[in-house]
Amino acid sequence: MEHKPSHEELTRQRVEHAAAFAANTLPTKLSLTLSEALILGLLRQGVRVFLTVLGHGSTEVGEVLRIYQEAGLLRTYGLRSEIEASHAAAALRWVTGEKAAVLTSIGPGALHALAASLVPASNGIGVWYLFGDETTEDEGFNMQQVPHHEQGLFLQMAGTMGRAYSLHTPLALSTALQRGAATVDHPYRPGPFYLLLPMNTQATWLPDFNLAELPQSQSLSLGAAEGDTTKAAQWIAEAERIIVKVGGGGRHAGAELITLVERAGGVLVHTPIASGCIPYAHPQNMGVGGSKGSLPGNYAMEHADLLIAVGTRAVCQSDSSRTGYPQVQRVININADIDDAMHYNATLALLGDVRRTLARLNALLPSPGTQKATWVTACTEQKSRWQNLKQERVRHPTLADDYWGGAVLTQPAAIKIATDWAKAQDAVCFFDAGDVQANGFQTVEDERPDQTFTDTGASYMGFAVSALLATAVASRPFYGVALTGDGSFTMNPQILIDGAEHGAHGCILLLDNGRMSAITGLQQDQYGIGFATWNTLHVDYLAWARAVPGLLALDGGRTPESLQAALEQAARHPGLSLIHVPVYYGPHPLGGMGVYGRWNVGNWCDDVQAMRHTIGL
Repeated sequence: MEHKPSHEELTRQRVEHAAAFAANTLPTKLSLTLSEALILGLLRQGVRVFLTVLGHGSTEVGEVLRIYQEAGLLRTYGLRSEIEASHAAAALRWVTGEKAAVLTSIGPGALHALAASLVPASNGIGVWYLFGDETTEDEGFNMQQVPHHEQGLFLQMAGTMGRAYSLHTPLALSTALQRGAATVDHPYRPGPFYLLLPMNTQATWLPDFNLAELPQSQSLSLGAAEGDTTKAAQWIAEAERIIVKVGGGGRHAGAELITLVERAGGVLVHTPIASGCIPYAHPQNMGVGGSKGSLPGNYAMEHADLLIAVGTRAVCQSDSSRTGYPQVQRVININADIDDAMHYNATLALLGDVRRTLARLNALLPSPGTQKATWVTACTEQKSRWQNLKQERVRHPTLADDYWGGAVLTQPAAIKIATDWAKAQDAVCFFDAGDVQANGFQTVEDERPDQTFTDTGASYMGFAVSALLATAVASRPFYGVALTGDGSFTMNPQILIDGAEHGAHGCILLLDNGRMSAITGLQQDQYGIGFATWNTLHVDYLAWARAVPGLLALDGGRTPESLQAALEQAARHPGLSLIHVPVYYGPHPLGGMGVYGRWNVGNWCDDVQAMRHTIGL
């Protein structure tokens, strides 16, 4: 039996292994620890970025990362928050396609990352999670484990969130990596994969381990749906008022979506995550629809008689808690997931690749003509009203605010200025949860996908600012703009330090109204009064930002001109900037973009649920 070498010899061997891997000269079989085999396996799958908050439950893996980083094979970033690490990994994959692994210790750190993994789980983003876990010999409670006399409790929690595996048995590594690859690289529903690393198995010696067991990720795809596209084409011909509702799964099907709406004589409405799926300027693009929605988007949803759902999982805010289509009699649902494809009643499901299925369906439709022109005209009239509503907020960018003791910018005005500026810079915009997010997806007018990223799946406060770390770790860096409120920002302010430390290149636009205004507004709409959702303090966020070396702190002022000047100054800064902007909160209609749909929350539930059951869709 081969014995495990001393620490000094093990370090020397790992250095040799890293050099051989770089030169592609590793032998087929190798003696090494489980932790090193794990890192080699992840490298073979293209994982080169490790976002870490190391602790006593992950020091062994951290040592392997140290040696392999020195060999130039990977990049490790030590961070101050597992939540931040998770958000950055999700943003990196979402924006660039680059894979990352989040490495934590046991217990609280893993729980933080598990909570934040709601973002990739909800938005369909593949991220690896490596969690330290309790030892397998059960010698007694390990500090920070779940304190119950049962096995595998953290595995149970992780398995509830997504797919999970414990390396209780070291030689099961190949199966763990294969299942992880199938999850994070899934072609249609990727998500988080949780690999639990018991503290005592991480350093287990694997003599003569066969590296051929380490799987590599593969590119897989489905074909066009084998469903009845002829029947779908017949339904389209028979319908009078067609809506095409696009979710994240249809985000990149632009050309086929345009062909569909033009040939079908329908209009397109998208979820916030699918902004830019076709150019906003296209006359048949009605923009966003749902609980917040828009005038044209919700008008189309309220009056359509045929719904063509494309790559959407019908989140409550995107279909008004299943009351968004009160006149729809038939549904054509194009999706790669059978559960999502069968979400509505009266459905003809076309299960397959969205683009290929759309191409097959489009081939059965007539060339664009004047069919259903009355419907399109009615919707475009609503879009004209919506554009006028937007312009009115541009013409009146400031309102008097009691909290600030004078006139300040409204959120719609500030967001419009910032997103127009970001387009000119070819920058990527991230929106944080809350009123900033809602006003954002109502305001933006994206001409292509991937200009805007908004976590409407989980609405995780602090996602946008943490996402800016992806600008530092990406192989091909980009400029990012995080639009956040004071509530979301203070949930995850670690980016100020970690962004400066690791070289983030972007701007935090902090829209400050001293409250969680989305919830205050909801309380006032439902109960007539807000409660416990604001502060009386005026926090000096600029002083906070100035305390971090290398971070540029800017006062965005109270006018469009002052904000524009601050943005221009931020663009010239080589690192991370924070622009503080006081913004209005209050009842004036010009202070926000308005609400146009329904939502099954609070004291609205009885009415919304009754309507849903009356519709029966």
